Amino acid sequence: MSSVTARQYQEKIFELFNEGPVALFIWSVVDGWPVEFVSDNVYELLGYSARDLTQGALSYADLIHPEDLPRVRAEVLQYLSSQAECFEQQYRLRSASGEYRWIKDFTMPDWSAQGELQRIRGYIFDQTDVQEAVETLQLAELVREHSREAIMITDPNGVILSVNPTFTQVTGYTSEEVLGARPSLLSSGYHDADFYRAMWQCLNTDGSWQGEILDRRKNGEVYPKWLSIHTAYDAQGQVFRRIAIFSDISQQKQSEELIWRQANFDTLTSLPNRQLLTLRLEQEIDRQKRSSQGLALVFMDLDGFKEVNDTLGHLVGDELLIEVGKRLESLLRTTDMVSRFSGDQFALLLTGLADQRAVERLIMKLRSAFEVPFQLSDELIYTSVSFGITFCPEDGQDPWQLLKNAEQAMFSAKTSGRGRYQFFTETMQLTAQRRMQLAKDLRRALPEQQLFLEYQPIVSLADDELSKVEALIRWQHPELGLISPAEFIPVAEEIGLISEIGDWVFRTAVAQVEAWQELVNRPFQISINTSPVQYRDDAHRIRHWLSYLRERCLSSQSISLEITEGMLMENTADIEHCLLLIRDAGMEVALDDFGTGYSSLSYLKRMDIDFLKIDRSFVHNLQRDSDDLALCEAMIVMAHRLGIRVVAEGIETAEQKALLKAAQCDYGQGYYFSRPLSAEQIGACLRRRKIH
Repeated sequence: MSSVTARQYQEKIFELFNEGPVALFIWSVVDGWPVEFVSDNVYELLGYSARDLTQGALSYADLIHPEDLPRVRAEVLQYLSSQAECFEQQYRLRSASGEYRWIKDFTMPDWSAQGELQRIRGYIFDQTDVQEAVETLQLAELVREHSREAIMITDPNGVILSVNPTFTQVTGYTSEEVLGARPSLLSSGYHDADFYRAMWQCLNTDGSWQGEILDRRKNGEVYPKWLSIHTAYDAQGQVFRRIAIFSDISQQKQSEELIWRQANFDTLTSLPNRQLLTLRLEQEIDRQKRSSQGLALVFMDLDGFKEVNDTLGHLVGDELLIEVGKRLESLLRTTDMVSRFSGDQFALLLTGLADQRAVERLIMKLRSAFEVPFQLSDELIYTSVSFGITFCPEDGQDPWQLLKNAEQAMFSAKTSGRGRYQFFTETMQLTAQRRMQLAKDLRRALPEQQLFLEYQPIVSLADDELSKVEALIRWQHPELGLISPAEFIPVAEEIGLISEIGDWVFRTAVAQVEAWQELVNRPFQISINTSPVQYRDDAHRIRHWLSYLRERCLSSQSISLEITEGMLMENTADIEHCLLLIRDAGMEVALDDFGTGYSSLSYLKRMDIDFLKIDRSFVHNLQRDSDDLALCEAMIVMAHRLGIRVVAEGIETAEQKALLKAAQCDYGQGYYFSRPLSAEQIGACLRRRKIH
């Protein structure tokens, strides 16, 4: 008993040239294997008519010798359970005369697309009496003529004696052109002498050979084919014929190549994708373990790519990605790999490194190359790149660890500014692990009431009166203690919790300012920090806030929303729409950390900004005749000319307060006046209107 593949089935055809009568059976899959169909020549083989076996009381299992039946059943079950394509067996069958005859059964199960067995087809031929071969020869000729595989028969000296019609279809040669010639007529010249020497050694030793080979058609086209060669021997054991069966596998190879490319290459840039990068990285790590040279993995992210898509469209964005890939490939060695990892992220795999300084020199080279703009259609596009770099074996020898390291380093570089690079460090890994823990724990912070607000006074510099407060969110973690908003707010933005937290801050602030206004019976304002994420595709949230104020019968000016310069400069339709809604409702807007970004004066007026908050970096070293004072004075004059009031952050000394007051700054905020206070402490200050 043996299992064979579809290719091996080609080799089995040669047996039809030498065996006795052959009968085709189709068996049902129910118990006993009843015969659904059998060819009429079964009578010559066993003495039964086809009707006896398909409509009579006989089942096929009843014909098998009792000593052979358990083995045959076990073999069939074994091959069916493995869903074999085809297999062969030898056993004894009872003929109509009552005698048992040895037969060879070559069986092919029919499987549905869902993997269910539908029926079993097979040929049986007599192993007892090989003299009665007339019908077998007829069947062999029929198979030869109608086979989907090309068949070529040669004599012992390699002279072609016969070919079938499929041979002509595959090679382009007619039978008249090849009869009497040798198979070398088809040679492509792509295989050397060692290849053919190994083939003939196998043929002379085992009598057969199979494998993939490149041959040439009559028109000169080289094509791949799967070739099986088997040797037929005469009664004296000498070579009688060699039978070659082959099929053109060009389409199969093309399909395999297409599938492989689709699975391993980016369709836009034609660069290796994440899957192929990971595979190559695994291979290079294994190679690195056997050598003293290291490798580096570099993650790259295009700075400002979103703005290219938003302003110039996705077609230009796609064209930019293609050109970036080409520029990178032109700057790297052929032994290195450039991969499009995802979106506007690329990865570089640098191998065979003698030292890490070579990588830094390459990064500097790449940064300089990206200072040259890209000419796309009618647009000249400038872009910079942020790089994250990790090394093997220094930072790890696991592919997924290195991928994570490089991505973390890249994000660290991106948050530091444009066009920067960052090497992975252990501290970065610990920071990432802490962020993961915060992301998990932050989901419980609101329902478990771990978040609370403190309020920092904002004082009128003209009379030291408490004019308003800024609400500052705090997180009292049950295990880690007090966590800074500078640490957990970016996490909330990443995991999509910032809008939910922002709603809680807004409602809490509204309830608190309402209580304070009832306490002192006069208007008062709380300033709330907001995230750009809260404004993107979320105008209904702003409308909901405004409706909530109206429901509480509070003035819109009871709440001031603080935004950043970076958000103002994003200039997206969503953010602009939300800011216009806020302006039209009469709610005031403060521009936080002014002076650290790139705000356009036109936006200050267009968006009707009410307050500028001078960043603490200008106030920290404020002294008479200093550059910082000159800058503060310029910002104050500019804001007042535009009708905008000014708040100076980070005031810590009497001198800073005096200089800002002399410069006509409207409000001050900082530890000189007060640290953030509880709601009860602010209430006490409101009663006397003063902090001190």
